[in-house]
Amino acid sequence: MNRDWIATAKTLSEALPYLQRYAGAIVVVKFGGNAMGDEKAMAEFARDIVLMRQVGVNPVVVHGGGPMINDLLKRLGIKSEFLNGKRITDKATVEVVEMVLTGLVNKRIVQAIMDEGGRAVGLSGKDDDLMVCVADDPDLGFVGRPVEMNVQVLRDLFAAGIIPVVAPVATGMNANETYNVNGDTAAGAIAAALKADRLLLLTDVPGVKNKDGEVVTQLSPEEVRAMIADGTISGGMIPKVETALQAVENGVRAAVILDGRQPNACLLELFTDHGAGSIIRSSPPRVRPRDQ
Repeated sequence: MNRDWIATAKTLSEALPYLQRYAGAIVVVKFGGNAMGDEKAMAEFARDIVLMRQVGVNPVVVHGGGPMINDLLKRLGIKSEFLNGKRITDKATVEVVEMVLTGLVNKRIVQAIMDEGGRAVGLSGKDDDLMVCVADDPDLGFVGRPVEMNVQVLRDLFAAGIIPVVAPVATGMNANETYNVNGDTAAGAIAAALKADRLLLLTDVPGVKNKDGEVVTQLSPEEVRAMIADGTISGGMIPKVETALQAVENGVRAAVILDGRQPNACLLELFTDHGAGSIIRSSPPRVRPRDQ
């Protein structure tokens, strides 16, 4: 008998406890970074999401699309300005953001999932008032902060066996308002509203590092705050861990910042004891992999 077949069967058998543990679980995955522009990486990600759904997990994919937005703005001759690292989003810019995120990027991910045999539907925060926002900072224009969530549409899709793919564009409190929402922020808000079992924030870095440059695999909220205060966590990692913290404090069982460049990162995190990044969870731990 072929040894590869035996190894495959052994792997499937050993995965049983993890599959049982996550049966019916809700997992929100923020997808972005370099993988979005790489067809092979996109296909691998889509295959992992389809596998998750096949074994009883309810995944929600929330995506970004910054590089694609930049490209179209440049081609249209619309200049981008930034304030404290955030894009100032005027009326013209938010129209481009909506076109790119809800059209080009969203449908690419939906198609990738369907190509791997899954069922997926693309939507944005505008659909069924999934995400209602106010201006996060008046100086940034149409950059939104979610204040109302209606996740019943996602639960309806779970019941139908369909994978939701969400573009982080939202409606406002007033008529005809459209807001651009940071992808991590949108994923965290959706995870909290669903009381998800896991929020997975895929990045282009290995995870949260300590002062020695080593990835810390498990963190409590208190440890994260201390690392921010003493400067160990800095720069672009701060908003990610703050999103993770807020999600955990609002009912998500655990949030993980993991390296999306690693093949099968989501599967490693959910279905093995190895994990693929830094997990932030409530203290004391709850009953999930790597929480024991």
